[in-house]
Amino acid sequence: MKPDAGADTPSLEALLQAAAQGDHACFARIYERTHLHLFGVAVRILGQGQAAEDVLQEAYVSIWKNAPSYRSEVGGLSISPMTWLIAIVRNKALDAYRARARRKESELPPSGDVDEGDMQAHASAAPGALQLLEQATESLQIAGCMQALDGSHRQSLALAYYQGLSHSEVAAHMGAPLGSVKAWIRRGLDKLKHCLAAQGVVA
Repeated sequence: MKPDAGADTPSLEALLQAAAQGDHACFARIYERTHLHLFGVAVRILGQGQAAEDVLQEAYVSIWKNAPSYRSEVGGLSISPMTWLIAIVRNKALDAYRARARRKESELPPSGDVDEGDMQAHASAAPGALQLLEQATESLQIAGCMQALDGSHRQSLALAYYQGLSHSEVAAHMGAPLGSVKAWIRRGLDKLKHCLAAQGVVA
């Protein structure tokens, strides 16, 4: 179903539905409405530069191909179009982050094949590569801990920290009382911290 031609601001969900049916104009409107925010998601993971731009381009190709698979509710959990789009970008960015970490690691020479001078020459490269690997692992652990949370805790945290919404905006988005949302975020953070502590990510 295409968005009403007379509507000035069709919903993102309506635009996705139209894009799922091959409407390029509606897909262009999705891009115009979301690309700055989604680029910010990629930049937070990869940093400024070509890598984030490449990820964003790949993400929109995936969004176009997978638009028919979007569902506003899965397993009783409400999923907004923006949450779905962010998840695609995050997954693409994390894949790129892990690939970059592997490339950095492969650039380090085997320990048995270099002398002391070579080791000193490569000393500055090693911490950067190891740090990338650690950060990529930490990102995966956080994602795993997020998935283990209750639905309301997970959704409220995702809206607050991945989309940058205020508590009142999260409440409006979820159609829940502000007090409940604050409690979900607080409890969700506690559970997330315990989960990460158990994996040694945080003290």
